[in-house]
Amino acid sequence: MTIQIFGTKKCKDTQKAVRFFKERGITPHQVDLREKGISPGELSNIARAVGRDNLVDPESRAYKDKGMAYMEFDPEEEVLENPLLLKTPVVRNGKDATIGLALETWQVWIEQER
Repeated sequence: MTIQIFGTKKCKDTQKAVRFFKERGITPHQVDLREKGISPGELSNIARAVGRDNLVDPESRAYKDKGMAYMEFDPEEEVLENPLLLKTPVVRNGKDATIGLALETWQVWIEQER
């Protein structure tokens, strides 16, 4: 099982996701969005799995600073331009992906792998 987690080191939910997998003997590959953005191909795969409208976090500082509540925008374009707009954690397992804490889904992935 190859798990990839996108988030930031300071994000509490991202830390919970990492701990969830480590406690179950799975070492996830972490991508810190402050250090490295997300590629268009990765973002496209995630958008297909979770829906384009779920990509942007309206509670993020980047969203509020840019005044996006009053704008029409393309979620994928905006996230590619500013990865900190992405709702985190994003957890990928092959073609499957989740956004936010999805403990039940992650547990299903682990059980299916066994």
